Amino acid sequence: MNGKLQQLHHSKILIVDDSIEEMQMLSATLSQYGYTVRGASAGSMALKAAHALPPDLILLDIRMPDLDGYEVCQKLKSDRVTCDIPIIFLSAIQNVDDKIKAFKLGGADYITKPFQVEEVLARIENQLIIRRLSQQLKEQNHKLKIEIEERRKAENIAFRAYQTKNEFLARMSHELQTPLNSILGFTQIMSRDTDLKLEHQEYLKIINNSGEYLLQLINEVLEISKAEAGINTIEEKEFDFYYLLDSLEEIFKIKAVKNKNKLSFIVAADVPQYIKTDDKKLRICLLNLIDNALKFTKNGSVNLRVWQENRSLKKDDAQYLYFEVEDSGYGIAEEEIIKLFDAFVQTESGKKSTQGTGLGLNITRKFVEMLGGKIQVASILGKGSLFKFNVKFTASERSQVDTLEIPQVIALKPGKQVYKILVVDDTKESRLWLLKLLESVGFEVRSAENGKDAITTWENWHPHLIWMDTRMPVINGYEATQQIRFKEVERQTDMKIVTQKTIIIALINSINLNNKQEILAAGYDDFVPKPLTEVQVFDRIAKFLDVSYIYKKIPIISNKDLIDNKYLSKARFNIEALEELAMMPQGWLKNLYYASSVVDEDLVNSLIAEISNDKNHLKSTLNYLMKNFQLDRIIEFTKKALGNEKIN
Repeated sequence: MNGKLQQLHHSKILIVDDSIEEMQMLSATLSQYGYTVRGASAGSMALKAAHALPPDLILLDIRMPDLDGYEVCQKLKSDRVTCDIPIIFLSAIQNVDDKIKAFKLGGADYITKPFQVEEVLARIENQLIIRRLSQQLKEQNHKLKIEIEERRKAENIAFRAYQTKNEFLARMSHELQTPLNSILGFTQIMSRDTDLKLEHQEYLKIINNSGEYLLQLINEVLEISKAEAGINTIEEKEFDFYYLLDSLEEIFKIKAVKNKNKLSFIVAADVPQYIKTDDKKLRICLLNLIDNALKFTKNGSVNLRVWQENRSLKKDDAQYLYFEVEDSGYGIAEEEIIKLFDAFVQTESGKKSTQGTGLGLNITRKFVEMLGGKIQVASILGKGSLFKFNVKFTASERSQVDTLEIPQVIALKPGKQVYKILVVDDTKESRLWLLKLLESVGFEVRSAENGKDAITTWENWHPHLIWMDTRMPVINGYEATQQIRFKEVERQTDMKIVTQKTIIIALINSINLNNKQEILAAGYDDFVPKPLTEVQVFDRIAKFLDVSYIYKKIPIISNKDLIDNKYLSKARFNIEALEELAMMPQGWLKNLYYASSVVDEDLVNSLIAEISNDKNHLKSTLNYLMKNFQLDRIIEFTKKALGNEKIN
């Protein structure tokens, strides 16, 4: 018995033939080859036998009394229990039309009598193999269908989770940004008080800077959330790249010290200070990579290197910045690198640390590619890792970057119409800030705490412009805006009153910025993300109303103070300034270190005054750091300049 037949010896065969002799002979032969055989001498008996205990194959004679083979085949194929059983017709008829009829009725094969045993065995074996493969395919399709259904359910659960998370983030964004709006807003209002002590003004500046930093962190969390949901777009802007690096360095200092790591930012001298790209996405890429490097490095070093390639002389040509984040940490196994950037994949080190979700590197790769670059990784297990990526950017100029102090609006120019402005927000602090700010410069202002009150106030007072929050109880901003727009049309149509359209500006959360079309379709004229700034408020009003402002005079900055502005970056000590600092006498350096350490500002200023005019980079940078109360940076860089010299 060959191997294939051994695999099929448990198969059950039903022989249907009115010739008892032929049926017994065929049954005996098949039994010898291991098949389990039953017989039926009439069509009606065959139908009952096949339905009661379905066989794996039926050998069916065509010429029989009562029901012939064709009729039996039709009934078998119409029965749900027996429809899939393969049928081999047995007949002495050589007519081609009969064979065609047999196949049309559902027959699987046709054997002409008298037959050879080997032929019958081969055809049976062939049909049983086909049946078995068909059953396996059916089972696999069934399993696949179940898997697809399970995956669909999982996707639906994941989608609902994303929706829930986005709704949660929208609420949390609102809850976090609302108090921030108040903190930043009221510090701006208080800073307008000319009678405030200089010391208190500096305190307000610190509060404002801290609030803006917290807002930046919130926005980064929302940016990552949008990346996970696949709703990210590129938002290029011109910004101070040096300041971005400095803020990152400040963030990771404490973490580096905690793990006893040395953190170094090494920036090539020709890297421009002002560039144009998506600063939020670039920042998140660097945050993820540096954070990972510090997380998986103990008692080692983490280095960020930045340099420029493809430098072009043409201002508008795209160029590339290259970044390397190298650590001396645990490293990554070769087999793990392949899937390192896949979503929800963590290395063994990551799993052991129980930190993170496995999304950081996946998001980083997405952002790098969106910024026109590629990311690569090289690692040796136990020795460390090197992540390298590049991003496309366009060089910018300081004049195009919002780095200089913006004049403060202090009043409306006389001679213009006095405009009425309605502030609608369910948060008392947000209403009060905007109301006080607008009143302070001369606008006539009223407030409402929900959409219903806003509609009533609009009907009775007819404001020229409305600041309308979108998320409010009773009636939200969208519904209130739509009702006001409907009433405007109704008034003009029914009452024949031609009135000027009220300008309505939406106050929205950052996470809802992707719903721009929905916001405008609701009837809003414009939208501004929370928290607001004074500049945004007065700019938007001037965009829609015929107003002119009187500004607070600010000191004129001389060209000397603006010598190569990259040296006046928020906190960075440029290479030239460091070189000039290293050239200063050791005694002077020690005195500067001491004066900065004990916060003797008078002594620090007198030491800065001693610097010769040929060292203008150093002088400008130290003056900037003093002005911004960054004595800690002066201590840090003075210590570097002293090197191994003992500090008394």
